[in-house]
Amino acid sequence: MLILEDISFSAQTETGRKEILNHINLEIDDGFSVITGPNGGGKSTLAKIIAGLYRPTSGKIYFNGVDITDLDITGRARAGISYAFQQPVRFKGITVKDLITLASGKDIGVSEACAYLSEVGLCARDYINREVNASLSGGELKRIEIATVLARGTGFTVFDEPEAGIDLWSFNNLIAAFEKMRAETRGTILIISHQERILNIADRIIVIANGQVEKTGDKGQILPGLFCDGQTCSVMKNKM
Repeated sequence: MLILEDISFSAQTETGRKEILNHINLEIDDGFSVITGPNGGGKSTLAKIIAGLYRPTSGKIYFNGVDITDLDITGRARAGISYAFQQPVRFKGITVKDLITLASGKDIGVSEACAYLSEVGLCARDYINREVNASLSGGELKRIEIATVLARGTGFTVFDEPEAGIDLWSFNNLIAAFEKMRAETRGTILIISHQERILNIADRIIVIANGQVEKTGDKGQILPGLFCDGQTCSVMKNKM
């Protein structure tokens, strides 16, 4: 379980100090949770704070009962938290097999690396020896990144807008990969998204707006009161 206790975050802008997150209190249990809400509400900032990319201005973060507030992204990874970037990193000179092997933390064989690729719907023989470079599409990179997450096997994984920049065919395959992860997960998957198809496979939905938790609850409670247009989601005030 991840507990965010009175988390605030501010950043310096051209016009002065701006408060981005305001006293967030949240518990994220095992299962499949999605954070959504209007653009600029603080969703991605919250994801980066959970991952250890940003440090909160104030507040505490507890993971499985341990205070991890002062840990950076490397420390969070060692504690069991994985983070998938909105735009996956490309690594010239590193093959897909190299990347999956690094993620697993052990010397795995080709067959095991191929099994992870198959989990995300990629034909292993077409990808295992390819470099993780500009020759791969956004959708391919997203699914390879999910394969590395599976190889890591951590108990808590954060995906920041995984649908960003991919085509419809890749998005359909991405949904299939998440549905499979949801069915098989024994830990926590947290996705930042405004896509209804991703919201529809969530166990729990958290709405962040104006730097605060606006609504939280299971899908049946929250989804009927959301308006999503493919770019952003917001609470319909006349329903909730």
